[in-house]
This record gives sequence, C-alpha cells and structure tokens, in this order.
Amino acid sequence: MKTIIFDLGGVLVDWNPEYVYLNEFDGNRKKMNWFFDNICTSDWNEEQDGGKLIKTATKERIKLFPEHKKLIKMYYGRWEEMLKGEIIESVNILKKLKSKNYKLIALTNWSFETFPVAIKRFDFLKLFDGIVVSGKIKMLKPFKEIYNYTINKYELSPSECVFIDDRLSNVQGAINCGIKGIHFQSSMQLIKELKKLSIEI
Repeated sequence: MKTIIFDLGGVLVDWNPEYVYLNEFDGNRKKMNWFFDNICTSDWNEEQDGGKLIKTATKERIKLFPEHKKLIKMYYGRWEEMLKGEIIESVNILKKLKSKNYKLIALTNWSFETFPVAIKRFDFLKLFDGIVVSGKIKMLKPFKEIYNYTINKYELSPSECVFIDDRLSNVQGAINCGIKGIHFQSSMQLIKELKKLSIEI
C-alpha cells in the first residue's frame, strides 16, 4: 500500500447536527429524529454535498414545509456549531502515516460552500497531498465516478490504495473500483485493520 485515502466526517472530523437540534427539541430525541427523517433529511443534505447551492436548497425546503421554516434555516445557519472538532485519535494515526511517507488523500462528501470553514479550522488538513470535495466536482460517494476521478487526478494505482470511511456503502464503492476498503468504526479498530494490510502505525 502506497496511498491512504481518508473520508473526513465521522473518521477525522466530528460533525453531527444533533449538537444543535437536540437542544432545540428540548432533549426529545424522538422528535428530533422525526425532523431528520422527514424534513432536513440525509438525502437532502447530500444534495448540497453534490453541489446544490445552500440558498436554493433552503428556500425549496421552506416552500415544502413552511411550518418548519425556523428549524430549516438553522441547518446551515448554525452549521458551524455542528462541527464539534477533530477526532484526535484518528488525527494521530494520520500524522503517523504522514511521518512514514505514505501518500495521503482526503475524499469527502461535503458542500463546497461550507468546506472553507473546515480548512480554516483544522490544521491537520494540510497533511494531505490532495483533497477531493464532492460539492466542488459535483460527484458523490459511493458512485464510481468520484473514485475514478480521484485515481486519475492524483495518478494512483487502485491496487496500491486503501480507502477508509465510516459508511459501509462508500467503502463498497471504493472496493468496486479496485481499491482496498476499511469500514471505520473506531481508531483502535482502524489500527488493527491497517496492520492486516502490513501498514504499521
């Protein structure tokens, strides 16, 4: 293995809309989850990760659900509060891999409008040799186009790459393109999985 490709959210970055909405729903997780399942859904969020403008997406959602206008506006209005911080144990793994001269690439489903916030906040992003942001190129994981784009852009050999993501579907997408995949569940588990591929941390 020569190249390690990392997802960001859920692997290196702790982002969760619960950090804003649980308080708005007075700690009522059932009501909050209903809102995420029906109003500001993960599919809707993914549209912005695919390049849709936040202003347009918010306007359209408010038109569909005007009674939830305040909560819908909050999703991107308070987005930075959902970005809690880096996952320190995983970032330490990244730093060790950098010190051993592995090529490091980030491949993330992320809105191009909000990603500059992450660049400003997280110094560890400078460790990457390249970063592919879905919203910028209007491609999404787990579709093969984004993996092939990454391979071609950074002149990678798929058989020499390992991809790490907390979503199993995204890992499978990489495997389908000839890249080895690790389904991230914890930093300790990641170390064990890397060792199985003869990558020592």
